[in-house]
Amino acid sequence: MINNAFAPLQSLADTLLPYSLEPSGDGAHDLSHLQRVWNNVRLLQAQEGGDLEVLLTAALLHDCVAVEKNSPLRSQASRLAAQKASQLLADMGWSDSKIAAVVHAIEAHSFSAHIPAISLEAKILQDADRLDSLGLLGVARTFYVAGRMGNALYDPQDPEAKDRAYDDTRFCLDHFQTKLLHLADGFQTLAGQRLAEIRHERLKEFLEHFKEEIGVG
Repeated sequence: MINNAFAPLQSLADTLLPYSLEPSGDGAHDLSHLQRVWNNVRLLQAQEGGDLEVLLTAALLHDCVAVEKNSPLRSQASRLAAQKASQLLADMGWSDSKIAAVVHAIEAHSFSAHIPAISLEAKILQDADRLDSLGLLGVARTFYVAGRMGNALYDPQDPEAKDRAYDDTRFCLDHFQTKLLHLADGFQTLAGQRLAEIRHERLKEFLEHFKEEIGVG
């Protein structure tokens, strides 16, 4: 692990990291993802404010229950993680108000859970996590997950889905249209919106080059 990767609260991170990830072999939701989300949180918190202790705890525990992308429980993943975090923090003697703040941030971070982010910390965590699904990191993670799920890169008969419905359970390229290209519209903070716009443009640029290289357009 990178020294002080979770500064300025590295000691808290050292306490929580043993509970942060379940064994899953998912390289899109591993320690490096937690480090990137925390880096995004720090960028946003520096401009927006927010409780760093709540933010770090929520960032470290937001994926503490491993649910595969193709699992029927996927939409429940953030709630399951929040429940596990709540029990862990209670056992550690955290106050009810602090636990509630962490729980809400974890529950609301998920794209598929459709839980509105109410608190500033929840909005920051949601933005920080979604930034990791945009830009070149978003591209890399999307193709990585598609490979793990055994999906094709794209439909060779209809890459742009002009005569079929999008199906990102079969074709990786479809995931850009079903999710990635819509993420930038839902950012909660001004700082997050600015970063999302930059990464959104990188995503679109990649997609255009990709389509050119496969002979589309």
